[in-house]
Amino acid sequence: MKYSIPFNKPYLTGKETHYIYDAVSTGKLSGNGRYTQLCQDYLKERYGFGKCLLTTSCTDALEMAAILINIQEGDEVIMPSYTFVSTSNAFILRGAKIVFADSRKDHPGMDESSIAALITPKTKAIVPVHYAGVACDMDVIMELAAQHHLFVVEDAAQAIDSFYIGKDGVKRALGSIGHLAAFSFHETKNIISGEGGMLAINDLQFANRAEIIWEKGTNRSAFFRGEVDKYGWVDLGSSFLPSELIAAFLWSQLEHLDAIQTKRISIWNTYYTALEKWAKSNEIELPIVPEFATNNGHMFYLVCKDLQQRSQLISHLKSSKIMAVFHYLSLHNSPFYKSKHDGRFLPETDRYSECLIRLPMFYEIDTETHQLMIERIITF
Repeated sequence: MKYSIPFNKPYLTGKETHYIYDAVSTGKLSGNGRYTQLCQDYLKERYGFGKCLLTTSCTDALEMAAILINIQEGDEVIMPSYTFVSTSNAFILRGAKIVFADSRKDHPGMDESSIAALITPKTKAIVPVHYAGVACDMDVIMELAAQHHLFVVEDAAQAIDSFYIGKDGVKRALGSIGHLAAFSFHETKNIISGEGGMLAINDLQFANRAEIIWEKGTNRSAFFRGEVDKYGWVDLGSSFLPSELIAAFLWSQLEHLDAIQTKRISIWNTYYTALEKWAKSNEIELPIVPEFATNNGHMFYLVCKDLQQRSQLISHLKSSKIMAVFHYLSLHNSPFYKSKHDGRFLPETDRYSECLIRLPMFYEIDTETHQLMIERIITF
Protein backbone atom coordinates (compact mmCIF):
# COMPACT_ATOMS: atom_id res chain seq x y z
CA MET A 1 0.00 0.00 0.00
CA LYS A 2 1.23 3.48 -0.83
CA TYR A 3 0.84 5.82 2.12
CA SER A 4 -0.03 9.49 1.58
CA ILE A 5 1.68 10.28 4.89
CA PRO A 6 4.71 8.03 5.52
CA PHE A 7 6.10 7.26 8.94
CA ASN A 8 9.41 8.89 8.05
CA LYS A 9 10.78 11.07 5.27
CA PRO A 10 14.50 11.90 5.20
CA TYR A 11 15.10 15.66 5.24
CA LEU A 12 17.67 17.21 2.90
CA THR A 13 19.04 20.64 3.72
CA GLY A 14 20.07 21.29 0.10
CA LYS A 15 23.82 21.36 0.68
CA GLU A 16 24.44 17.60 0.84
CA THR A 17 25.22 17.10 -2.85
CA HIS A 18 27.37 20.25 -2.90
CA TYR A 19 29.58 18.93 -0.10
CA ILE A 20 29.68 15.45 -1.61
CA TYR A 21 30.84 16.95 -4.92
CA ASP A 22 33.44 18.98 -3.03
CA ALA A 23 34.70 15.82 -1.33
CA VAL A 24 34.93 14.04 -4.68
CA SER A 25 36.80 16.96 -6.22
CA THR A 26 39.51 16.77 -3.55
CA GLY A 27 40.33 13.21 -4.62
CA LYS A 28 39.95 11.99 -1.01
CA LEU A 29 36.94 9.65 -0.80
CA SER A 30 38.06 7.16 1.84
CA GLY A 31 37.52 7.96 5.49
CA ASN A 32 39.17 10.32 7.94
CA GLY A 33 39.45 13.27 5.59
CA ARG A 34 38.40 16.91 5.89
CA TYR A 35 34.65 16.33 6.33
CA THR A 36 35.22 13.58 8.88
CA GLN A 37 37.33 15.99 10.92
CA LEU A 38 34.78 18.80 10.58
CA CYS A 39 31.99 16.61 11.91
CA GLN A 40 34.03 15.12 14.74
CA ASP A 41 35.37 18.49 15.89
CA TYR A 42 31.93 20.10 15.75
CA LEU A 43 30.24 17.38 17.81
CA LYS A 44 33.08 17.24 20.34
CA GLU A 45 33.00 20.98 20.94
CA ARG A 46 29.22 21.38 20.93
CA TYR A 47 28.43 18.56 23.32
CA GLY A 48 31.56 18.17 25.41
CA PHE A 49 32.50 14.65 24.34
CA GLY A 50 36.06 13.59 25.13
CA LYS A 51 36.83 12.38 21.59
CA CYS A 52 34.61 11.60 18.60
CA LEU A 53 35.06 9.01 15.87
CA LEU A 54 32.54 8.75 13.04
CA THR A 55 31.52 5.19 12.16
CA THR A 56 29.54 3.58 9.38
CA SER A 57 26.68 2.86 11.82
CA CYS A 58 25.67 3.01 15.46
CA THR A 59 26.08 -0.78 15.41
CA ASP A 60 29.75 -0.33 14.57
CA ALA A 61 30.17 2.20 17.37
CA LEU A 62 28.67 -0.28 19.83
CA GLU A 63 30.94 -3.06 18.55
CA MET A 64 33.95 -0.79 19.02
CA ALA A 65 32.81 -0.07 22.58
CA ALA A 66 32.58 -3.80 23.34
CA ILE A 67 36.15 -4.30 22.11
CA LEU A 68 37.44 -1.28 24.03
CA ILE A 69 36.09 -2.43 27.40
CA ASN A 70 37.52 -5.88 26.69
CA ILE A 71 34.34 -7.91 26.84
CA GLN A 72 35.26 -11.60 27.23
CA GLU A 73 33.42 -14.91 27.15
CA GLY A 74 31.16 -15.12 30.21
CA ASP A 75 31.12 -11.42 31.08
CA GLU A 76 27.65 -10.11 31.90
CA VAL A 77 26.24 -6.90 30.44
CA ILE A 78 23.07 -5.28 31.78
CA MET A 79 20.80 -3.53 29.28
CA PRO A 80 17.07 -3.07 28.59
CA SER A 81 15.15 -5.74 26.73
CA TYR A 82 13.17 -3.02 24.96
CA THR A 83 15.82 -1.97 22.44
CA PHE A 84 17.12 -2.73 18.96
CA VAL A 85 19.10 -5.93 18.42
CA SER A 86 22.34 -4.03 17.76
CA THR A 87 22.55 -3.06 21.43
CA SER A 88 22.80 -6.73 22.36
CA ASN A 89 24.61 -8.09 19.31
CA ALA A 90 27.64 -5.88 19.84
CA PHE A 91 28.37 -7.55 23.18
CA ILE A 92 27.20 -11.06 22.29
CA LEU A 93 29.75 -11.04 19.45
CA ARG A 94 32.48 -10.73 22.11
CA GLY A 95 31.05 -13.60 24.17
CA ALA A 96 28.98 -11.70 26.73
CA LYS A 97 25.87 -12.91 28.49
CA ILE A 98 23.10 -10.31 28.31
CA VAL A 99 21.14 -9.64 31.49
CA PHE A 100 17.97 -7.82 30.53
CA ALA A 101 16.38 -5.11 32.68
CA ASP A 102 12.70 -4.27 32.54
CA SER A 103 11.41 -0.88 31.35
CA ARG A 104 10.05 1.87 33.59
CA LYS A 105 6.29 2.01 34.18
CA ASP A 106 6.17 5.59 32.90
CA HIS A 107 8.69 5.32 30.06
CA PRO A 108 10.12 2.60 27.76
CA GLY A 109 13.65 3.30 29.01
CA MET A 110 15.25 0.83 31.44
CA ASP A 111 14.06 0.79 35.04
CA GLU A 112 17.08 2.20 36.86
CA SER A 113 15.79 0.93 40.21
CA SER A 114 16.06 -2.69 38.97
CA ILE A 115 19.72 -2.56 37.98
CA ALA A 116 21.36 -3.07 41.38
CA ALA A 117 19.71 -6.47 41.88
CA LEU A 118 21.04 -7.64 38.49
CA ILE A 119 24.71 -6.96 39.27
CA THR A 120 26.87 -10.02 39.96
CA PRO A 121 30.65 -10.60 40.20
CA LYS A 122 30.55 -11.31 36.44
CA THR A 123 28.96 -7.98 35.49
CA LYS A 124 31.26 -5.92 33.28
CA ALA A 125 29.07 -3.10 31.95
CA ILE A 126 25.72 -1.32 32.00
CA VAL A 127 24.29 -0.17 28.68
CA PRO A 128 21.48 2.36 29.18
CA VAL A 129 19.41 3.13 26.08
CA HIS A 130 18.04 6.68 25.90
CA TYR A 131 14.74 5.69 24.30
CA ALA A 132 13.10 8.37 22.10
CA GLY A 133 16.00 10.67 22.99
CA VAL A 134 14.85 10.86 26.63
CA ALA A 135 17.54 10.33 29.26
CA CYS A 136 17.80 7.47 31.67
CA ASP A 137 18.59 8.57 35.23
CA MET A 138 22.33 8.74 34.74
CA ASP A 139 23.16 9.69 38.34
CA VAL A 140 21.75 6.37 39.52
CA ILE A 141 23.55 4.45 36.77
CA MET A 142 26.92 6.15 37.18
CA GLU A 143 26.84 5.75 40.97
CA LEU A 144 26.17 2.01 40.62
CA ALA A 145 28.94 1.73 38.05
CA ALA A 146 31.43 3.48 40.32
CA GLN A 147 30.42 1.37 43.30
CA HIS A 148 30.88 -1.92 41.42
CA HIS A 149 33.72 -0.84 39.08
CA LEU A 150 31.63 -1.23 35.92
CA PHE A 151 31.79 0.47 32.55
CA VAL A 152 28.85 2.48 31.22
CA VAL A 153 28.21 2.53 27.47
CA GLU A 154 25.39 4.89 26.54
CA ASP A 155 23.28 3.76 23.59
CA ALA A 156 22.42 7.27 22.44
CA ALA A 157 21.27 6.22 18.96
CA GLN A 158 18.15 8.38 19.24
CA ALA A 159 19.57 11.02 21.56
CA ILE A 160 21.46 13.62 19.54
CA ASP A 161 20.97 17.10 21.05
CA SER A 162 19.24 15.77 24.16
CA PHE A 163 20.39 16.38 27.73
CA TYR A 164 20.39 15.07 31.28
CA ILE A 165 20.02 17.36 34.30
CA GLY A 166 21.84 15.83 37.25
CA LYS A 167 21.19 16.15 40.97
CA ASP A 168 23.86 18.86 40.97
CA GLY A 169 21.76 20.88 38.51
CA VAL A 170 24.33 20.55 35.73
CA LYS A 171 22.89 19.95 32.25
CA ARG A 172 25.00 17.50 30.27
CA ALA A 173 24.56 16.16 26.75
CA LEU A 174 23.48 12.56 26.47
CA GLY A 175 26.47 10.56 25.30
CA SER A 176 28.90 12.69 27.33
CA ILE A 177 28.27 10.99 30.67
CA GLY A 178 29.18 7.31 30.28
CA HIS A 179 32.68 6.04 29.60
CA LEU A 180 31.64 5.51 25.97
CA ALA A 181 28.57 6.32 23.87
CA ALA A 182 27.18 5.33 20.49
CA PHE A 183 25.09 7.55 18.18
CA SER A 184 23.16 6.86 14.99
CA PHE A 185 22.77 8.99 11.88
CA HIS A 186 20.48 6.50 10.16
CA GLU A 187 17.85 8.02 7.86
CA THR A 188 15.19 7.67 10.58
CA LYS A 189 17.10 9.84 13.07
CA ASN A 190 17.00 13.61 13.60
CA ILE A 191 20.38 14.19 11.95
CA ILE A 192 21.13 11.78 9.12
CA SER A 193 23.71 10.53 6.65
CA GLY A 194 21.75 7.59 5.23
CA GLU A 195 23.66 5.09 7.31
CA GLY A 196 26.21 6.36 9.79
CA GLY A 197 27.09 6.63 13.44
CA MET A 198 29.62 7.88 15.94
CA LEU A 199 31.52 6.64 18.98
CA ALA A 200 32.01 9.22 21.73
CA ILE A 201 34.98 8.42 23.98
CA ASN A 202 34.65 10.23 27.31
CA ASP A 203 37.12 8.15 29.31
CA LEU A 204 40.31 9.15 27.54
CA GLN A 205 42.13 5.98 28.60
CA PHE A 206 40.37 4.52 25.55
CA ALA A 207 41.19 7.33 23.10
CA ASN A 208 44.34 5.98 21.45
CA ARG A 209 43.15 2.39 21.25
CA ALA A 210 39.79 3.49 19.83
CA GLU A 211 41.56 5.16 16.94
CA ILE A 212 43.54 1.97 16.25
CA ILE A 213 40.43 -0.25 16.34
CA TRP A 214 38.68 2.28 14.08
CA GLU A 215 41.54 1.98 11.56
CA LYS A 216 41.40 -1.83 11.17
CA GLY A 217 43.75 -2.46 14.08
CA THR A 218 46.56 -0.31 12.68
CA ASN A 219 48.24 2.88 13.89
CA ARG A 220 47.59 4.47 10.50
CA SER A 221 46.15 7.69 11.95
CA ALA A 222 49.27 8.24 14.06
CA PHE A 223 51.37 7.68 10.92
CA PHE A 224 49.52 10.38 8.96
CA ARG A 225 49.99 12.79 11.86
CA GLY A 226 53.73 12.11 11.70
CA GLU A 227 53.83 10.46 15.13
CA VAL A 228 55.36 7.20 13.81
CA ASP A 229 57.54 6.62 10.74
CA LYS A 230 55.46 3.67 9.50
CA TYR A 231 52.25 1.96 10.46
CA GLY A 232 51.34 -1.67 11.00
CA TRP A 233 48.93 -4.09 12.63
CA VAL A 234 49.02 -3.48 16.38
CA ASP A 235 45.60 -4.54 17.76
CA LEU A 236 42.13 -5.87 16.98
CA GLY A 237 40.09 -3.78 14.62
CA SER A 238 37.90 -3.52 11.59
CA SER A 239 36.90 -1.04 8.91
CA PHE A 240 34.67 1.04 11.14
CA LEU A 241 35.27 4.51 9.68
CA PRO A 242 32.88 5.87 7.02
CA SER A 243 33.81 7.34 3.64
CA GLU A 244 34.14 11.08 3.12
CA LEU A 245 30.88 10.97 1.11
CA ILE A 246 28.96 9.98 4.25
CA ALA A 247 30.79 12.59 6.33
CA ALA A 248 30.14 15.31 3.72
CA PHE A 249 26.43 14.52 3.78
CA LEU A 250 26.45 14.61 7.58
CA TRP A 251 28.24 17.96 7.65
CA SER A 252 25.37 19.60 5.77
CA GLN A 253 22.94 18.21 8.34
CA LEU A 254 25.03 19.43 11.28
CA GLU A 255 25.12 22.93 9.82
CA HIS A 256 21.31 22.94 10.07
CA LEU A 257 21.03 21.15 13.40
CA ASP A 258 19.35 24.00 15.28
CA ALA A 259 16.69 24.55 12.61
CA ILE A 260 15.97 20.81 12.39
CA GLN A 261 15.65 20.51 16.14
CA THR A 262 13.39 23.54 16.48
CA LYS A 263 10.99 22.17 13.87
CA ARG A 264 10.91 18.63 15.27
CA ILE A 265 10.26 19.81 18.82
CA SER A 266 7.47 22.05 17.52
CA ILE A 267 5.84 19.05 15.78
CA TRP A 268 6.19 17.00 18.99
CA ASN A 269 4.60 19.74 21.10
CA THR A 270 1.71 20.13 18.65
CA TYR A 271 0.99 16.41 18.84
CA TYR A 272 1.04 16.47 22.63
CA THR A 273 -1.24 19.49 23.06
CA ALA A 274 -3.76 18.32 20.46
CA LEU A 275 -3.96 14.70 21.69
CA GLU A 276 -3.83 15.15 25.46
CA LYS A 277 -7.60 15.21 26.08
CA TRP A 278 -8.32 12.49 23.48
CA ALA A 279 -5.67 10.17 24.91
CA LYS A 280 -7.02 10.47 28.44
CA SER A 281 -10.55 9.65 27.35
CA ASN A 282 -9.32 6.54 25.50
CA GLU A 283 -6.98 5.27 28.26
CA ILE A 284 -3.97 5.94 26.04
CA GLU A 285 -0.68 7.20 27.49
CA LEU A 286 1.27 10.07 25.95
CA PRO A 287 5.08 10.29 26.20
CA ILE A 288 6.59 11.24 29.55
CA VAL A 289 9.72 13.39 29.82
CA PRO A 290 11.09 13.13 33.39
CA GLU A 291 12.27 16.27 35.20
CA PHE A 292 15.89 15.18 34.78
CA ALA A 293 15.57 14.90 30.96
CA THR A 294 14.99 17.10 27.92
CA ASN A 295 13.08 16.29 24.75
CA ASN A 296 14.90 16.32 21.40
CA GLY A 297 11.80 15.71 19.28
CA HIS A 298 13.02 12.39 18.01
CA MET A 299 9.81 10.40 18.32
CA PHE A 300 6.16 10.83 19.23
CA TYR A 301 4.59 7.64 20.50
CA LEU A 302 1.36 6.50 22.15
CA VAL A 303 0.95 3.62 24.58
CA CYS A 304 -2.41 1.98 23.99
CA LYS A 305 -4.29 0.12 26.74
CA ASP A 306 -3.80 -3.26 25.04
CA LEU A 307 -2.70 -5.00 21.84
CA GLN A 308 -6.21 -4.99 20.39
CA GLN A 309 -6.57 -1.24 20.73
CA ARG A 310 -3.16 -0.68 19.12
CA SER A 311 -3.99 -2.92 16.16
CA GLN A 312 -7.29 -1.12 15.67
CA LEU A 313 -5.63 2.31 15.79
CA ILE A 314 -2.97 1.28 13.25
CA SER A 315 -5.72 -0.02 10.93
CA HIS A 316 -7.78 3.13 11.48
CA LEU A 317 -4.88 5.33 10.37
CA LYS A 318 -3.98 2.98 7.53
CA SER A 319 -7.49 3.45 6.10
CA SER A 320 -6.56 7.13 5.69
CA LYS A 321 -3.17 6.20 4.21
CA ILE A 322 -1.35 7.36 7.33
CA MET A 323 1.53 5.08 8.30
CA ALA A 324 1.87 4.53 12.05
CA VAL A 325 4.04 1.66 13.30
CA PHE A 326 4.86 -0.27 16.46
CA HIS A 327 8.44 -0.59 17.66
CA TYR A 328 10.68 -3.16 19.34
CA LEU A 329 9.75 -6.71 20.20
CA SER A 330 11.06 -7.80 23.61
CA LEU A 331 14.58 -9.16 23.11
CA HIS A 332 14.28 -11.52 26.07
CA ASN A 333 11.42 -13.25 24.23
CA SER A 334 13.13 -13.29 20.83
CA PRO A 335 13.70 -16.60 19.00
CA PHE A 336 17.46 -16.07 19.28
CA TYR A 337 17.72 -15.24 22.99
CA LYS A 338 14.66 -16.71 24.71
CA SER A 339 16.47 -19.92 25.69
CA LYS A 340 19.44 -17.89 26.98
CA HIS A 341 17.35 -15.49 29.09
CA ASP A 342 17.26 -16.25 32.83
CA GLY A 343 13.48 -16.61 32.81
CA ARG A 344 12.55 -13.41 34.66
CA PHE A 345 9.19 -11.90 33.70
CA LEU A 346 9.63 -8.35 32.34
CA PRO A 347 6.05 -7.07 32.32
CA GLU A 348 6.68 -3.46 31.31
CA THR A 349 8.91 -4.47 28.41
CA ASP A 350 6.20 -6.79 27.13
CA ARG A 351 3.56 -4.09 27.60
CA TYR A 352 5.46 -1.62 25.42
CA SER A 353 6.09 -4.33 22.83
CA GLU A 354 2.35 -4.95 22.59
CA CYS A 355 0.95 -1.46 23.13
CA LEU A 356 3.35 1.22 21.83
CA ILE A 357 2.67 2.91 18.48
CA ARG A 358 4.80 5.56 16.79
CA LEU A 359 3.19 8.37 14.81
CA PRO A 360 4.68 9.97 11.67
CA MET A 361 7.51 12.28 12.69
CA PHE A 362 9.67 14.13 10.17
CA TYR A 363 10.85 17.65 9.43
CA GLU A 364 8.65 18.31 6.39
CA ILE A 365 5.28 17.72 8.07
CA ASP A 366 3.50 20.98 7.27
CA THR A 367 0.73 22.51 9.38
CA GLU A 368 -2.08 21.34 7.10
CA THR A 369 -0.83 17.74 6.95
CA HIS A 370 -0.24 17.67 10.69
CA GLN A 371 -3.75 18.92 11.40
CA LEU A 372 -5.19 16.31 9.05
CA MET A 373 -3.36 13.54 10.91
CA ILE A 374 -4.49 14.82 14.29
CA GLU A 375 -8.10 15.09 13.15
CA ARG A 376 -7.99 11.53 11.87
CA ILE A 377 -6.47 10.25 15.12
CA ILE A 378 -9.10 11.84 17.33
CA THR A 379 -11.92 10.24 15.33
CA PHE A 380 -10.72 6.89 16.65
